[in-house]
Amino acid sequence: MAGGKVLPLKRRREGKTNYKKRLSLLKSGKPRVVVRISNNYITLQLVEFNGTDKTKFSYTSKKLSEFGWDYSKKNLPAAYLTGLVFGFICKKNKIEEGIFDIGVKRVTKGNRLFSVLKGCLDSGLKIPCSTDIFPSESRIRGEHISEDIPKKFDEVKKNILDKYGK
Repeated sequence: MAGGKVLPLKRRREGKTNYKKRLSLLKSGKPRVVVRISNNYITLQLVEFNGTDKTKFSYTSKKLSEFGWDYSKKNLPAAYLTGLVFGFICKKNKIEEGIFDIGVKRVTKGNRLFSVLKGCLDSGLKIPCSTDIFPSESRIRGEHISEDIPKKFDEVKKNILDKYGK
């Protein structure tokens, strides 16, 4: 029998899965709020594990145009609004709490991932986290991008709150 080298699992070699982190998230027994950011959009999924991962529902920032958001679908304000809508969808489906799963992304204080998390929390979803990781309110509203984005942000947020009732 050959005494060859043991290779790590394929998804670990490709840098796609951190199995130690995944196991700790699964042990919690709570559904995972999975966030993925592509070049154009932000996607959120509620994933439950019962032997295999099952995606209950998902929401993408592409759908923000339904509420009147015509700016970039991947910036900080869009991330917050996507998290807000997703949180309301979770509440509508009787999901009260979850665990935030960002995968193998690098964590930087105040980035888009935490803007999504802030939106989820503001909708009433219970996700354990520290409050000092969130971006400032002015950055969430988009004041650092343009002068007209905060007005549109407030309008879209009002449309979301009107639709999902808070």
